[in-house]
Amino acid sequence: MADQQGYGLLEGKKGIIFGALDERSIAWRIALACKREGAEFALSNAPVALRFGDLDELAEETGSSIYPCDVSDEEEVEELMEKVKDEYGKIDFMLHAIGMSPNVRKNKGYEELNYQWLQQTLDISAVSLHKIIRYADEKEILNDGASILALSYIGAQRIFSKYSDMNDAKALLESIARNYGSRLADRGIRVNTVSQAPTKTSAGSGIKGFDGMYTFADKLAPLGNPTADECADYCVTLFSDLTRKVTMQNLYHDGGFVTAGINEEMINDLAEMYADEEGEEE
Repeated sequence: MADQQGYGLLEGKKGIIFGALDERSIAWRIALACKREGAEFALSNAPVALRFGDLDELAEETGSSIYPCDVSDEEEVEELMEKVKDEYGKIDFMLHAIGMSPNVRKNKGYEELNYQWLQQTLDISAVSLHKIIRYADEKEILNDGASILALSYIGAQRIFSKYSDMNDAKALLESIARNYGSRLADRGIRVNTVSQAPTKTSAGSGIKGFDGMYTFADKLAPLGNPTADECADYCVTLFSDLTRKVTMQNLYHDGGFVTAGINEEMINDLAEMYADEEGEEE
């Protein structure tokens, strides 16, 4: 992707990218794509993530400023918006790529959720979208026609058992995007979510059974799982003026997985598996 030529889709635009951690993260790849297309932007993540990640490297590569922020803290979000406005002026796009579940990390089954952890999951992974939009709006940092994008996952619509309470968080995230999309439409501001296929990021790889989820989706999707860089290219178009009438949508970027039924490869795999089982019984 480093050698890919840009199209100038974001020339002159400014924004904020939340959630980049390391070079494997989707937000990191989106930041590089935005830079390639001519954008300037601030980077933000939680203080603990800044200690364990490599955001300094991304900031240097893209010429961006870093603003530590715990998005579960209203005062910190409000202060962040003030600081970004002081440095960048008004902005044209925001990316929400924030997600964390203590229950998933600690392998708590859905039937035995720790409810305090569940609240943390919802607050960090979903309610934070409401907070960043609210305070961006209140601080008048958003230009008319701005684009706000949050990364989601098909677990919001379908059951993926190992994704546990993150399924609930992503469903809430998508609802917040629709609600705010309707409220900001009079200024031409778009709010959408992108439902990305399983992607081999540091966060995704921490989910129990992730390799199985990834392989299943890759086999079923007619075009296969899109990479983080391919997701970044898609997101750039949603930040650009080419998609000015797209809002309140959950947009699947999954190689066709969500509308696929079953394909010949999977039928053959299942037939072989059952044939092996019958052979063992005999």
